[in-house]
Amino acid sequence: MKNTNKIKRIVLKIGSSLVISNGKFNSIWFNSFVEDIVLLKKRNVEILIVVSGAVALGKSYLKFKKKKLKIHEKQVCAACGQVILMNNFKKAFEKKNIKVAQILLTFSDTEDRKKSLNSRETITELMKFSVIPVVNENDSVAIDELKFGDNDRLAARVAQIICADQLVLLSDVDGLYTKNPKENSEAELITEVTKINDKIFKMASSKTNLYGTGGMNTKLLAAQIASKSGCETIIIKGNKKNPIRGYLKNKKGTKFLSKESGRNRFKEWLAGSIKISGTLIIDKGAEKALFNGASILPSGVQKISGKFSKGDIINIKNNLGKKIGKGITFYDSVELSLMIGKRSSEIKSILGYSGRDEIVHRDYLTLDD
Repeated sequence: MKNTNKIKRIVLKIGSSLVISNGKFNSIWFNSFVEDIVLLKKRNVEILIVVSGAVALGKSYLKFKKKKLKIHEKQVCAACGQVILMNNFKKAFEKKNIKVAQILLTFSDTEDRKKSLNSRETITELMKFSVIPVVNENDSVAIDELKFGDNDRLAARVAQIICADQLVLLSDVDGLYTKNPKENSEAELITEVTKINDKIFKMASSKTNLYGTGGMNTKLLAAQIASKSGCETIIIKGNKKNPIRGYLKNKKGTKFLSKESGRNRFKEWLAGSIKISGTLIIDKGAEKALFNGASILPSGVQKISGKFSKGDIINIKNNLGKKIGKGITFYDSVELSLMIGKRSSEIKSILGYSGRDEIVHRDYLTLDD
């Protein structure tokens, strides 16, 4: 971790395999984890916890035997499991005079600008009262098409929304290895990563555990998201007593350095958005103008793909097909298909009303590094 004197806010993500043992809440491990939280709070660090496990706990509670559940069965299990999860959290933290609150988020709560700001306000207020927010994806109402699917990326988006200094992902391994350590004795632990590229992703194993839905690959994706808002990510081994204290002592784990973000909060949110509705391909002149601070005008558009509405987030690519950024469109795909290559002064005659001159305004645009 960074110098904890400089860290004011941490998001801790704990997975299903840590909080569940033989289908039940793992109180022994969790009590040692709470001791770590007490240590961090003594250092005046604000803490938010993202936790998995509601579906698995609900499945055990309802005595569902089959391995693969249908969507409505997952929702029922999640609804039951959330109660079990939070009862155990409340019980363990009360012993240390720490209050907790539950926040259930859906995919749209982080992707929608207004909803993400509302979530931020709620979380910030809880922290002001020294309450630890406990966040989980709202599996009781979510459907597969509108889910994160793993809590690593949910944790990263939450870290981004609340401007956390650090995201800590507790795993079943010490961090990122050059090869899968469970299969290769020559695998070496990478202690620090300055840039997440294809080489780093190739090292990640997609294998996961009995209860979880993620793997090392999802943790790398999470680290990428967090990095864009100036939040560093650390992966450490969680399935042992006092994992946080252990890392502070021996520094065994993988740290992903973050970029110091110069973007405003809106562009941080936009940069981390993963729900993309379509693509805009622009010509060389428009690309050059874009990197000089201009907006995207219809005259610079060569092609569009996808079906999208006004206000949706779309990818922006150059004429070679390389992604150069993303932005929020002021026009839907039907309108835009009529405007390709046209001058802004022609918009009224084409659409029958006076719209914005820009397809994507520079204030609603973020460019890739």
